[in-house]
Amino acid sequence: MSDSDTIVSLKHAQIYQSGSTLVLSDVNFDIAKGEFVYLIGKTGSGKSSLLKTLYADLWLEKGLGYIADYELHAIKKSQVPYLRRKIGVVFQDFQLFMDRNIHDNLYFILEATGWENKAKMNARISIVLAQVGLENTLNKFPHQLSGGEQQRVVIARALLNEPQIILADEPTGNLDPEVSVQIMKTFEAINRAGTAILMATHDYHLIENYKRRTLRCLNGVVVEE
Repeated sequence: MSDSDTIVSLKHAQIYQSGSTLVLSDVNFDIAKGEFVYLIGKTGSGKSSLLKTLYADLWLEKGLGYIADYELHAIKKSQVPYLRRKIGVVFQDFQLFMDRNIHDNLYFILEATGWENKAKMNARISIVLAQVGLENTLNKFPHQLSGGEQQRVVIARALLNEPQIILADEPTGNLDPEVSVQIMKTFEAINRAGTAILMATHDYHLIENYKRRTLRCLNGVVVEE
């Protein structure tokens, strides 16, 4: 990638849903390191498919794509785990292990991404939980936490490998407005510390109150607002 200040770049990208149905065509945009960008659009407009393409859950079959110095149009399956160590993903539906406490949920991710030193792993877990204000939840299970607290655990999980960018897919979609504001403030703090964020959302209250650059999925294309 030619521009060292760019973390994401798509050029004439075709975005497919589940690999077969074209949902977005000729997608062109860049995201700079440290930038905070919204991705908006109606349900089914292609937001999730675009994010899945960026974290290589869906293949980029046409066009050029770069994220965190990886070429999405040429990436091999064996490279995907290494890509995902450089990015963080926040899901709407949390995807926490309900039979493990918060420490073990996060420890599993560190093991899966190649960490081996237990002392460093435990220290990293403490650091990311402190970043989201949940340092006292290590021994709690997900069902013992509120929805907002679970989402902050998911954000902590995304921070474990000090990602260059976080891709967040409707992170406030299942939360009430007051909790959504808390989550947004958490993302803002992470962004101020230097991590880029691309957040798919339909929460227009947040968009109005926390104005950022906005990309919209509309009628099969991505347009800049």
